Amino acid sequence: MASHNDFGKKGEELAAKLLSKKGYTILFRNYRYLKGEIDIIARKGDILAVVEVKYRRSDHLQPITASINQKKIGLLIATADHFVRENDLDVSVRFDIITVLSQGPKYKIEHLKGAFSAY
Repeated sequence: MASHNDFGKKGEELAAKLLSKKGYTILFRNYRYLKGEIDIIARKGDILAVVEVKYRRSDHLQPITASINQKKIGLLIATADHFVRENDLDVSVRFDIITVLSQGPKYKIEHLKGAFSAY
């Protein structure tokens, strides 16, 4: 596996640990449907959090969240809709972004709840 893939997996692992500490249950990681992929699907009560994880070594060129375009948002929405229907869930779906910025041996992690909407 390439080092950039290892780097991304590290970010997803840190994000999953953060969600678990906040009381979320991780239901699925790297859920795929057609061309879409959701990094983490987590549940807390009647909220299903669809989480996109962005992990970088630097935030200088552009903010991490700026890398999520309309096409990506559309794919996340369609993939989340498939997951909910496939599992016959009666939940409110929220789209979150967790940003992980590597700062040497430490990490700055932010959880942006409701970062975008399906409407």
